[in-house]
Amino acid sequence: MDVSSPPAKRLKERGSRELWLEAAYQALIEGGVDSVRIQVLSDRLNLSRTSFYWFFQSREELLEALLDRWEQTNTRGFVAAAEAYAETPAEAALNLLACFIVGEQFDAGFEFAVRSWALQSDDTMSRVKRADETRMEALRVMLRGFGYEEIDADVRARTIYLVQIGYISMQTRETVATRLTRIASYVRIYTGTEATPSEMARFLAPFGCRPDGDGQPVPVKRGAG
Repeated sequence: MDVSSPPAKRLKERGSRELWLEAAYQALIEGGVDSVRIQVLSDRLNLSRTSFYWFFQSREELLEALLDRWEQTNTRGFVAAAEAYAETPAEAALNLLACFIVGEQFDAGFEFAVRSWALQSDDTMSRVKRADETRMEALRVMLRGFGYEEIDADVRARTIYLVQIGYISMQTRETVATRLTRIASYVRIYTGTEATPSEMARFLAPFGCRPDGDGQPVPVKRGAG
């Protein structure tokens, strides 16, 4: 006689790999890496501690999975933004800025948590440094594609990257509306070119705005006329 639990019941009792990983992600964001503990997560999920081991051999394996998720989310998203189609350097810069502001391709909270974790772990710091280099190389390739010389592309790539990561590392707090007022100037500084009115219009449209004569965002009135 088979007295084993039905599959659905066993799944409920154990959770799933993604469920444990998501709980670890939330704990990391909220309390840092020291909060990512098996007992803490089991209490959070209302699951037994032993059920964790159906999916991970150790806490270290879970932490590695978290770093894999971070790279797949943030580094892959960043590189995709750098490689997105653009006809001009300004449009390419706008693609990158949208990546940080919209947040669908780049998780700022996750980035901050991993960088904070790296201050406590040499192995994590090594992965962060590799990710930084991958991202900056994507920027250099992007800029060289528009004809920038090697040194110019490198310095501009560093300027773009260090400013945007600085927003995260310094926990800069500003509204999206405030950030949007700086976009035209960022593009000018990052690329040495001006975004065209049509480029600014495309960038601002998802935020319910259009550019004025100086490229500044103006809210679009809905239902007018």
